[in-house]
Amino acid sequence: MQLKSTARSLLVGIGILSLTVVGCSQTRNFEAETQNPISNSPTDVTGDRSQAAPPATAAPTRTPDVVYVPTPVPVVNEMLRLANVKSNDVVYDLGSGDGRIVIAAAQERGASGIGIDINPERIREANRNAQKAGVTDRVQFRQQDLFQTDFSKATVVTLYLLPELNVKLRPKLLRELKPGTRIVSHAFDMGDWKPQQVVEVDGRTVYYWVVPENPPANLL
Repeated sequence: MQLKSTARSLLVGIGILSLTVVGCSQTRNFEAETQNPISNSPTDVTGDRSQAAPPATAAPTRTPDVVYVPTPVPVVNEMLRLANVKSNDVVYDLGSGDGRIVIAAAQERGASGIGIDINPERIREANRNAQKAGVTDRVQFRQQDLFQTDFSKATVVTLYLLPELNVKLRPKLLRELKPGTRIVSHAFDMGDWKPQQVVEVDGRTVYYWVVPENPPANLL
């Protein structure tokens, strides 16, 4: 009887110890998840994000609309000059690629920037470039479909897409952007919406528009 009692006590002790170890492990996992969450949720680019890890990226939700071709640096500089980007601007680059436009806007003009791209590899590359440039506190890159993105907070929008995509995007730009928002496109216009300025840079064309108070119905 004494032997059976000792054996039962030993088994109970082992069970309690196992439960304690599992409970501690689950607690540590929960604490790690809550103290270091990874999220794709948009955040305010004006907050201090210098110590934050870049948001996680997932596979593209669909095939990208264009093949990535980077905008040459002289064209980037002219786009920012033409839009008169200043430190109080929020620049949205639709199809942001390696992030060079919003990074330049932050680094050279003190602006905040949001880059939108559907390709997760481009988002990872842009985040690396922003870290190297030391502007992660002012720029953010979001893996999103630009046709489903809310860019109503933009004061400047930059584009390097295709003519048909510009025309398809035009009604959304005119509906969502505030009057006075500046739009700059590398290489391609917007169909019937005539630009305010057209500039040539190193053999490339840059188009510039300002969102009107009351857009004509034929453009919507």
